[in-house]
Amino acid sequence: MTSPILVRRRPFALALAVLGLLATYFVITMTRADAAEVVVSQGKTATASSSEVAGAYLASEANDGNNGTRWASTWSAAQWWQVDLGTATAVSRIAINWESAYAKAFTIQFSNDGSSFTQAYATTTGAGGQQSITVSGTARYVRINLTERALAAYGYSFWEFQVFAGGTTTPPTTTPPTGTARLLSYNKPATASTWQNDVNCNPCSPDKAFDNDPASRWATSSTNGWVDPGWIAVDLGATAQISQVVLQWDPAYGKAYQIQVSNDNVNWTSIYSTTTGDGLKDVINATGTGRYVRMYGTARSSTYGYSLWEFSIYGTGGAPQDPPAKPADPTFPASRLVFADEFNGAASSKPDSSKWTLDPGTGQNGEQEYYTNGDNAAMDGQGHLVMTARKETVGGRDYTSHRMNTGGKFTFQYGRVEARVKVPKGQGFWPAFWMMGADFLSGRPWPYNGEVDIMEVLGKDTTTTYATLHAPMYNGGGGYGQSLKTVDLSADFHTWAAEWDSKGIRFFLDNTQVFYASKETTENTKGAWVYDHPFYLILNLAVGGDWPGAVDATTPFPSQMLVDYVRVYQ
Repeated sequence: MTSPILVRRRPFALALAVLGLLATYFVITMTRADAAEVVVSQGKTATASSSEVAGAYLASEANDGNNGTRWASTWSAAQWWQVDLGTATAVSRIAINWESAYAKAFTIQFSNDGSSFTQAYATTTGAGGQQSITVSGTARYVRINLTERALAAYGYSFWEFQVFAGGTTTPPTTTPPTGTARLLSYNKPATASTWQNDVNCNPCSPDKAFDNDPASRWATSSTNGWVDPGWIAVDLGATAQISQVVLQWDPAYGKAYQIQVSNDNVNWTSIYSTTTGDGLKDVINATGTGRYVRMYGTARSSTYGYSLWEFSIYGTGGAPQDPPAKPADPTFPASRLVFADEFNGAASSKPDSSKWTLDPGTGQNGEQEYYTNGDNAAMDGQGHLVMTARKETVGGRDYTSHRMNTGGKFTFQYGRVEARVKVPKGQGFWPAFWMMGADFLSGRPWPYNGEVDIMEVLGKDTTTTYATLHAPMYNGGGGYGQSLKTVDLSADFHTWAAEWDSKGIRFFLDNTQVFYASKETTENTKGAWVYDHPFYLILNLAVGGDWPGAVDATTPFPSQMLVDYVRVYQ
């Protein structure tokens, strides 16, 4: 590329090289108060009242241990899903990881014969997300009976339904413990057994786990640190009363580890231990007193070492320093307009240079176009920006198109962002409306800065729209998102939007929700959440690429992407 303003998604292989490793995660991470508690439903026979699509979204996909697959019902209110545990089992807890089509009202029912059921739990105020439900009883069959939908236009869907037996647990929380507890570990001095500083992790020093930045991490050294034990410790500055520890693991996580406290950084006392660590996010409600806190790992998840994006300690005492405050969450529907371009300029006039930075150069991801310096974009005099893809040789490429962004002109954190767009149809076209973390402009590499794709449509199938997130642990071909099948989006204008706050991001097409990325769910099933900082906006029309494929003889040139407006509300 020729401009430092913009980088499109790199191929997934490059992301793996940056990370240096890859792991697939399956189960919902829960805080364990008793390591004897086990999942008894995974892989057992599951049935359901219906499936949304014949041959897809099957009942078995909700207890396969994979949070990337899900069960979805047909679009009606009365539905059920059931698992046969194989034998009568003393059930202690139910964990549900809902998709955005969750149930407001449902019951959990138990049966030993599959026909006569008793009620173990009921609610009419379900809120979706991840639910951990304490229950008590013996059952061979566990059924969720669903009676009221959160999204009336759809059915019900969950990624995983887990039945636990054994000890009791405390469900995870992303908020600090109640009372006077506060974050004690931010920006405090840290030490570790070793730390990595090379091309794959530069630097992954111990302080990175305490900087309140989920896109930086500590990792043990690849030279001499991929051994057991491995540890990282922090000095809280004074004696503190610990009430909660939150670990956001990289794929190099601890299967067996302890949380220890000390008053002298020499003699350590364990306040929590596990031998069944499963990575991603661990929220540990453990109490202890000390000035120093340490994660002491004794068994690794792989041949790699140990690595943490964040190691957060909550409690009282110590010598805490508050991290920078985040903006207040907007109330939706947000109504205060903070950015707008209505593209009402005279015919043939160029994009407003006070709002947009043109981004000429070659595209990424195998794209075939050269983005010109504004030659492929102009107002049409009817309230639209016209972005044109042409077949012509410029910059060593056989096609030209347009790309622009608000980098250096406008950035924002939280709010509703929307654009009304008419996309082109044709093999190889790849129109997009998206956001990049503004720290990319100051040198943080992709995907650590975060990428939010509000709209991507492939010209070969203009009846499908995609919404996707990209971060260090999920990016490129492994991005976290969802698609929506709809009408032909090339036939008219449609409005794509995202509503973004500290709890997550909701994506919409014409006010129909495409995808909800919950921060809590993402941290527990995909990896660190890297979107709580300013972002800038991008519009582009790519030609060809790894995902849409190359243009062919049927691709129409010239073709146009029309933008009616772009608006941001807070």
